[in-house]
Order: sequence, then structure tokens, then C-alpha cells
Amino acid sequence: MFSHIMVGANDVDKSKQFYDAILGVLGVPPGKFDDKGRVFYVTKTGVFGIGKPINGEAACHGNGATIGFAAETPELAERWHAAGLAHGGVACEDPPGVRANAHGALYLAYLRDPSGNKICALKRMG
Repeated sequence: MFSHIMVGANDVDKSKQFYDAILGVLGVPPGKFDDKGRVFYVTKTGVFGIGKPINGEAACHGNGATIGFAAETPELAERWHAAGLAHGGVACEDPPGVRANAHGALYLAYLRDPSGNKICALKRMG
């Protein structure tokens, strides 16, 4: 459904270190800078990008927005979360674990990235 997702970053180098670490856990190669100083992570299922806002203002998180990254196992989601904490991320929501909802059980691990964007690793259970 999505071609790409782009989030703002106030410190692109710090954010690249963060995303290289957490996405690396999920098997995504390190991000590559383009000629405008943005960083892109390209996979067969889509593109994730980080960069300073084009309007020159400070990056800020979207209130109510969450970006979810697919994890193949709950253990990878745990490792993703630990890598994020070790590279400048901040825990948010409940601790990583299984949560049930109308769509079934999900294993979720939530973080805020160095610019405050809310992200999660998700494994659909069963």
C-alpha cells in the first residue's frame, strides 16, 4: 500500500546511527545518504527515509502518529528495542510484549527515535 515513509530528523547523523542499529536487527542494510543529506533505507517492500525538514524548521513528531516495522519473531522485536535504547531511543508505551486486540494477538515494542518520532516493531502472533 505504501511506497515510502519519510520522517524529520534534527540530527541526521545521530538518527542514521539509531536507524542503522534498529533496522539492522531486522535485516535492513545501513541507510545511504543522497545528495540532499537525506538518508534512505531501501528494501523490496518499501523505502524509509530520514532528513531535515525542507522548510528549514525543526523536525517534530506527529502527535498520534506511529510507524511500525515488521519483525519476523518476537525475539527480533526485543533485539530491535534493545538496539534502539542503546542508540539514543527512548522507551514509550508499555514494555515490549504480546497485546491482544480485535485483529488478534500482536507482539509490540515501542520507542521514540532521537527526534521524538514514535516507532514500533510488530510481529503478528499465530
